[in-house]
Amino acid sequence: MAATVTTTTATTEKTWGGGNEPMGASYGKMMMWFFILSDALTFSGFLASYGFSRFKFMDTWPIADEVFTHFPFLHGVDAPMYYVALMTFILIFSSVTMVLAVDAGHQLKKTKVAIYMLLTILGGLVFLGSQAWEWKTFIKGEYGAIETTGGALLQFVDKEGERVNIDDFALSIPTERVNHTESNGIWFESSDRLGDHTVEEVVEGFKANPDVLIRTEWINEDKQKTILSREESLEKLQNAKLVVRGANLERNEYGHKLFADFFFFITGFHGFHVFSGVVLNIIIFFNVILGTYEKRKSYEMVEKVGLYWHFVDLVWVFVFTFFYLV
Repeated sequence: MAATVTTTTATTEKTWGGGNEPMGASYGKMMMWFFILSDALTFSGFLASYGFSRFKFMDTWPIADEVFTHFPFLHGVDAPMYYVALMTFILIFSSVTMVLAVDAGHQLKKTKVAIYMLLTILGGLVFLGSQAWEWKTFIKGEYGAIETTGGALLQFVDKEGERVNIDDFALSIPTERVNHTESNGIWFESSDRLGDHTVEEVVEGFKANPDVLIRTEWINEDKQKTILSREESLEKLQNAKLVVRGANLERNEYGHKLFADFFFFITGFHGFHVFSGVVLNIIIFFNVILGTYEKRKSYEMVEKVGLYWHFVDLVWVFVFTFFYLV
């Protein structure tokens, strides 16, 4: 008697069996995602460094509401964070127009793609111009301050605690002032750039105005900068070394020097990304106008540059939160 043996072969269905389009994503889109991931790690490192530095020098860190108070064409108007909020809105709105451009590309609507791409480019240019104006205002400064020999920062306020510009009380003392440079053959290193007033002019003007007080960079328990008495203020001015106006990589009238260093580096790095995105968008825009993607029957290039633009917008949300809100 013969036995019959039945064998059953189990088959397993694979989700991805290889090929040049894993998970349905083309090679170009996958490479864009890899780039975005690596760039996200870079920004994460920068923001983490900023966070650690701020935590370490929390007591002397500048208050954003007191630093970013300007608005174009509204000189003297106190508008804390208004312009930064407007910049953020413009950049986020440009991300919306990019979404509309990608959607129009899926529908092969050339005219709509061109219109939304143009709006995205304009939004990026307005943001870059706004950031340049913000940098200029930050570098120029408004009130001025005094740096002591120990590196402490002294700001000036009235009896109500409102900031006072050193131009309003500094005396004019005629003296011969020489800015030492390496090129004159005597000094081997350059000195700090001469400001509008000397330390002596600011000190003597302060003594002649009893209503002016000194505010240190230290934040008290009420989350406010510490205001000294008149006697304490005069004592602090004995160690006055340098008049500071605005901010740069070495000096900062608003508070701790590291704030300006991180501000220029991180916002500048992000601004370079926005500039690169605008350039890419312009190239894609002209290709749309020329009908390059219409002939291919595919607007995938618009989608790929859109991924980069959304990433740039998302990074700004974190930069905005770290520098201006927290």
